[in-house]
Amino acid sequence: MMNPFSENLIFFDTEFSGLNPYTGEILSIGMVKMNGEELYCELEYEGEVSDWVKTKLLPELTAPKVSRKEGAERILAFAGDTKPYLIAYVMEYDTAFLYKLLGVNNQKGNRDLPYHWIVLDFASMLFALGKNPTDFPSQDKVALAKELGIDIEKYRTHHALDDAKLLREVYLKLFHNNMIQ
Repeated sequence: MMNPFSENLIFFDTEFSGLNPYTGEILSIGMVKMNGEELYCELEYEGEVSDWVKTKLLPELTAPKVSRKEGAERILAFAGDTKPYLIAYVMEYDTAFLYKLLGVNNQKGNRDLPYHWIVLDFASMLFALGKNPTDFPSQDKVALAKELGIDIEKYRTHHALDDAKLLREVYLKLFHNNMIQ
């Protein structure tokens, strides 16, 4: 059986205004710890958004908005002082936008982050386990969910907190229910 290096994990997902990390911003972020504790923030944003975001994402963002500063403070407080590892599915965009929100830059570096600077990519984990990383989460999320016995109906598509919760559930099924031998 595979044993993870650490159980000090936070699963996270973001939804953002577009795919350009230079001009885009996080619109919402969801984080879930191993113990199930959750953080969800929808952030104030008045800039440009892609057409896809306008039609598919903005109608779903109905929670009260917080300032970018308050969102960053909530994330830092949620991470705490135990230096957890973050896990995201295809982490490149999520990490770039999170660093931008938290003000990480070349001058400051990543020394002040409340979590380990190496963000773990769940798609790579799936690939290493011999699973097709495009099967999770696909638009219908059916293939891997069926294989693992996960009820997809309880999760909203493209919702940062639901995506983080689903990521945690898949991780737990794979690594804690002896699915990987």
